[in-house]
Amino acid sequence: MPNLELDSLNITTLKALEFFRSAKIPRLDLKKYPFPIVVGSGNALNAGMAIFEQQKAVFASESNFKKILTRYRDLIENKNISHGIIISASGEKDSVWELKAARKAGLKTVLLTCSSNSNAAKVADEVHVFPKLAEPYTYNTSTYLGMLLAASKEKAATIEKYILTLKLPKNFKKYRAYAFILPDNWATIAPMLEIKKSELFGSNVSLRAFSYGESRHAKFVMQTKDELVISFGKNIYFGHPQHRLELIPPKTANKAWAMAVSYFLIGLIQNSKPDYYRQNIKKFCTDYGYKAYPGSKPFPIIVPKK
Repeated sequence: MPNLELDSLNITTLKALEFFRSAKIPRLDLKKYPFPIVVGSGNALNAGMAIFEQQKAVFASESNFKKILTRYRDLIENKNISHGIIISASGEKDSVWELKAARKAGLKTVLLTCSSNSNAAKVADEVHVFPKLAEPYTYNTSTYLGMLLAASKEKAATIEKYILTLKLPKNFKKYRAYAFILPDNWATIAPMLEIKKSELFGSNVSLRAFSYGESRHAKFVMQTKDELVISFGKNIYFGHPQHRLELIPPKTANKAWAMAVSYFLIGLIQNSKPDYYRQNIKKFCTDYGYKAYPGSKPFPIIVPKK
């Protein structure tokens, strides 16, 4: 019986949805930021792209943010770009220097975070704090799900109800590989799933995710019986014909639905395989993972609620 605090991703997803049935989520008025630079690391950036992709925005990561500030210096100086929006669940690590760099460049700084007492929150001009649950390190389920719910106005209870009525094939857990196909308007969710593959399985399990448009570009040259292709919508082209699972989203579904349902299914995959994550996460957090960040201390294996 695993440590209950180190839940598999499907349980963490259900807990997050139950939490958001009643948790108060800040409102996001995106019109206040007509042309921002949106910055994040890993799934923070992917969440930012999902939130802001319907408007003018420049997207940057910790790797290219300094170059982006230089490249768009004229638009910043002319106030065409007036805000730097940094997304960081913890409000630590790269987000601190990113906020300082944005301010130095002349941008008004906005932080989307789950930690009101973080070092980044002390730097930003404007801070939006989203509620979250305590979760295993790397999961970041309630953190970014809350932000997506704030943007899409979806109902957590509706998503939870769908998940609890899911019917999966009896051999779902027996596949060696899994692939997700998302509608093009949810394309920004696909890289969030790719990151979960790295965090939970590393090179041990094949888990791929593409938009429908991406899937056309030779992603399924090999139609193998070992891979289950899960599509959100009709799939008549991709993967072995007898090894496809079509899930039809309800009319109310948006990106929060896509993230939550995908995470739930990835958690079921996690349960069906050797416990790669729990076997390695403690050593990563306390032995070597944190050393890549200058001055950082060991990471908590369970990230606290506050």
